[in-house]
Amino acid sequence: MTMDTVIINGITVGDILSPQWLAAVAGNLFLAIFILIAAFIFSSWARHRLIRLGEEYDKVDDTLFAFLGSVTRYVILAFAGVFILNRFGVQTASLIAIIGAAGLAIGLALQGTLSNIAAGVMLIMFRPFKKGDFIQAAGQMGTVKEVSIFTTEIASVGNVQVIVPNASIWGTAITNYSSYEHRRAEWTFGVGYGADLAKAETIIRDTIMADPRSLSEPEPFIQVNNLNASSVDFLVRVWVASSDYFAYQADMKRAVKEALDKAGVEIPFPTRTIIQTGQ
Repeated sequence: MTMDTVIINGITVGDILSPQWLAAVAGNLFLAIFILIAAFIFSSWARHRLIRLGEEYDKVDDTLFAFLGSVTRYVILAFAGVFILNRFGVQTASLIAIIGAAGLAIGLALQGTLSNIAAGVMLIMFRPFKKGDFIQAAGQMGTVKEVSIFTTEIASVGNVQVIVPNASIWGTAITNYSSYEHRRAEWTFGVGYGADLAKAETIIRDTIMADPRSLSEPEPFIQVNNLNASSVDFLVRVWVASSDYFAYQADMKRAVKEALDKAGVEIPFPTRTIIQTGQ
């Protein structure tokens, strides 16, 4: 067997560095560069297009489209890489099998992280809350500052940053205090058994409804609800804008207390009478 007949990977040794071989390599190299450039351009365009698509609709969260844009970009680049390797004669079937096996192993090792990603996608898609909402979830309460693919950032009531994994939030009950425009504030005010109940009710109603934050519709509810051992309790329910709820509820407690005191209506408190007999 002569040198010219030795074949390595389908190419005879004699053909290496020949004009035909160099032309074939140059053609493949030029095509690979062209595919890479085209893939980078097209993947960047697809990513930015998805991001802009999310920005066009106010009801759609931008984070999801940013994530989908990044995934689309890497998928396009991966397909371009496989095509280039095929062009140079690399057997990609075995390579893809190896990558798949490695991906499975990595997925098992990072299943906690992947569950956070899946939960992040669900939170962004179904939007049980959004940036700026006041929520309670995963044992945390505060204002949502950011919802990312992996975590949700919450500012606590004391303005402390809390980072919560998305899987912890998605797997628990979520209370969104900002979801509805209006909320119903509720109080219990007790007066003494000797008090004029009609007068007390009028004072409570006038005091609360004089506040501009109080809503007349739905109609306020003010009724005697309970007869305690030392007090007659009024149950009071008034609707208010959700953004005013916490300050409003605290302000009305003080306003009603001061109004009842000014009108001379007794607000009872527990007392204990001790009778001592002689020895």
